[in-house]
Amino acid sequence: MTAPETRRRLLIGLALLAAPPGIALLALVVFAGLNPGAALLAGLFCFGVMAALLRPHFVHLAFLARQVRGLAEDDAGGDQAKTPPLPQRSALAGDLDTAIADAVRAWRQRRQIVEQMVRTDQAVIESLPDPLILIGRDRRIVRANPAATAFFGDLSPGRELIAVLRNPALIEAVDAALAGTAGGAGSRVVEFVQPVPVERILSARIAPLPEPAGDGTMVIVSLHDITPIRRAEQLRADFVANASHELRTPLSTLVGFIETLRGPASDDEEARGRFLAIMHEQANRMARLVADLLSLSRIELNEHSAPTGRVEVAALLGNVVDALALKAEQRGMRIEFGSAGDAKASGELATLPPIVGDADELAQVFQNLIDNAIKYGRAGTPIRVSATLVTATAVGGGAGGTRSAPGITRPARPPGWQIAIAIADQGEGIAREHLPRLTERFYRVDAARSRDLGGTGLGLAIVKHIVSRHRGRLEIESEAGKGSIFRVLLPAAS
Repeated sequence: MTAPETRRRLLIGLALLAAPPGIALLALVVFAGLNPGAALLAGLFCFGVMAALLRPHFVHLAFLARQVRGLAEDDAGGDQAKTPPLPQRSALAGDLDTAIADAVRAWRQRRQIVEQMVRTDQAVIESLPDPLILIGRDRRIVRANPAATAFFGDLSPGRELIAVLRNPALIEAVDAALAGTAGGAGSRVVEFVQPVPVERILSARIAPLPEPAGDGTMVIVSLHDITPIRRAEQLRADFVANASHELRTPLSTLVGFIETLRGPASDDEEARGRFLAIMHEQANRMARLVADLLSLSRIELNEHSAPTGRVEVAALLGNVVDALALKAEQRGMRIEFGSAGDAKASGELATLPPIVGDADELAQVFQNLIDNAIKYGRAGTPIRVSATLVTATAVGGGAGGTRSAPGITRPARPPGWQIAIAIADQGEGIAREHLPRLTERFYRVDAARSRDLGGTGLGLAIVKHIVSRHRGRLEIESEAGKGSIFRVLLPAAS
C-alpha cells in the first residue's frame, strides 16, 4: 500500500467516523441553539483527535498489506529478502502483524525446502543414464531428460511421440495408459526394436501420472537399452549352433588320428610325423575359429556404442600394409599403396582428415580385407589400397560411380564428409548371387578352398559389425574373372 493510498484510505475512514458526531453537532445547532462557531470548533477538534488516533493504525495496515503482497512476489520470482520495516505497533491490530510475519517466514522456509527438493529431483532426473520422456494427454512430449535427447535427438516440448518412436506396441501402451489412469491401470512394459541409427533392443516401462492441475493424465516412458543382454543371449545360442558345427570336423580329425596313433600306427614313425602335422593344422584352425568367435562376440556387444576416437588414415593403412607385405611377397604379390610408391598419392593421404573410430578395430577391418585379397587374388598380381575424401551424397551411385551390392549396405548414410578406403584385387571374382550373403557368419563361396587357406568364415562378418559400430558402410563390387573391390566408407572427423 503506497503513501497516497494510505492517506486516501485514512481520509475515507475519518469521514466515515466523523459523520456521526458531525450529524449530532449539526442537530444541536439546529434544535438546541448551539453556537455554530463552537460546534465547528468542536467538530474540527474531534476530527483532529480521530486522525491522530487512526493514522498509526492505517500505517500499520499498510505494512501488513506489503507483507502479504510479498508472498505473491515470492511466487512470481521476486526478491524474498525484501522485508518492509516494522512501523509503530497499532493497538487495534493486536498481534496480527506478528502472526502475519510468522506466516511469511514459515511460507518462505517451506518454499526454500520445496525449491531445494525440486532442484534435487531435477538433478537426479538429468543424471539418469536411461532415457525418460513425459507424455501429455494428446500424445505430445512434455519433457525429456538429457539421456533421452542424446538417444533420440530432438525431443522439444510439443513434438508428437509418434514422430520419435513409431513402434505400434509402444504407442498402444501409451494410449492405454492415458485412457486407463482413472480406472487404476498400472504400468506396462513393452520391448521393441529401434532400427536407426543402429539396431537396438529397448525395454519401455509406461506408467501413468496425474497432471499437477488434476484435470488430465500424463504418462512417463522410461527406456532401458537391453541390446547387450539380448545379444549375449543370441550369441550364446549362435555360438553353440555355429561353433559345434565348425568344430565338429577338426575335432573328429583329431580324435581319429589320436586313436590311430594309439593303435595301428603306434610304431609307425613316418605316419606319426604326418599325422602330427595334420593334427597341428587342425588344432590351429580351431584356435583361429575360437579367437574369431570371441572377437566377433565382443564387437557385437559394443556395436550399439559408437567410438569417439580419432585415427589417422595414412598411419593406420601404412601399419597394416607393412604387416602384410611379407605374406603378399610369398605369393609374388605386391601391395600398391600411396605411402609406399606414388608420391602424389602419399601427399593426398597425408592431407586426409582423421577417421572417427577405434584404431585397433579399424586395423582389424583392413587387415582382414587385405588378407582376403592376398588369399583369393591371383599370384603375381598387385593389390591396390586407396583412400579418398568424399561427401555422403556422392556415395552409392553419385560421383565416382560407386555401386552398392544388394544387402551389403547397413546403416543410413551419415551426414558430412566420409573417407572411402578401397582394397582391390585381381582374383577370380565373386558371382553376383553370392554378394548379399558374404558378410553372414560362416558363409563361404568356396568352402573347401576357404578351409584350405585357413579361413574361418568369420572375417567379413567381423568387418561388417565393426563398420556398423563406426556408423559406416561396406560396399562390395566384383566381376567374375576380373577381381573384387571392397570399399569401406567411414565418417571423417570434423
